[in-house]
Amino acid sequence: MDRQQIISKITSDEDKLLVSKMLDKIDFMNKRNSIEYTDFLDMRQRQLLEKILKEIRFNNYIATGGFKSAERTVLIFYPEKLEELFNNSFFDYNTILNGVRIKLPNELKGIYRHRDYLGAIIKVGLKREKVGDIIVYKDGADLIVLKDAAKYVLEGLQKLTRFSKSEFENIKLEELNIEEPKLQILNIIVPSMRIDSILSEIVRTSRAKALEIIKEEKVFINHEIVTKGSKEVKPADMITVRGKGRFKVNGIINNTKKGNLILEIEKYI
Repeated sequence: MDRQQIISKITSDEDKLLVSKMLDKIDFMNKRNSIEYTDFLDMRQRQLLEKILKEIRFNNYIATGGFKSAERTVLIFYPEKLEELFNNSFFDYNTILNGVRIKLPNELKGIYRHRDYLGAIIKVGLKREKVGDIIVYKDGADLIVLKDAAKYVLEGLQKLTRFSKSEFENIKLEELNIEEPKLQILNIIVPSMRIDSILSEIVRTSRAKALEIIKEEKVFINHEIVTKGSKEVKPADMITVRGKGRFKVNGIINNTKKGNLILEIEKYI
């Protein structure tokens, strides 16, 4: 399958550009015999690119976002001569990704949220695809960025009034402040294991609105995009809803007298 055949199957201009850039990276990798990588991808974008990679039978790549459970990731393409380096986990991802730590002054600790840091990134003129996950905790936040953008991020954020009393530093991926997620146990009642039924309960909305969210391509099961409300959910599946959070289906714990299912859900908070 040639380049034009691949791109012609894609309807969105934005996705065409995304796929085209990825194919360029693979071409560069082959010509230069070097490591190449994408910008940060959200789950939908990653799924699209991995689907293309499967179609063209390209396997020399790995996805990473700097830590195991990262939602935003980059795809790294490597030549065959470096296959052993990646397969045996010898590659140093700090050569591609960097951490930027923001330490807040006492009066701001516990106040700033994810949207405050994301807003700051946008304000300094940095494209969202240059920044991965933003890990927020009481004392500040760790931002995962492409290494070649780290200096720009650091210098830009330091100039903002909201961070005038904050401290900044570059950190390695191993130093990221990864905290175990807090979990809230929910028991929900649904007529079936269809994703639209479960989604309407976990995000507390109507079935019709749940279907809209699905059509907007905001719902993922085990990092794969869901396009139909009839998709069956299984115990241990991870459901991610963009803008709403992540949920794990622990399983069916009982049935009601009317035949509905009582599910136990873990909500990551």
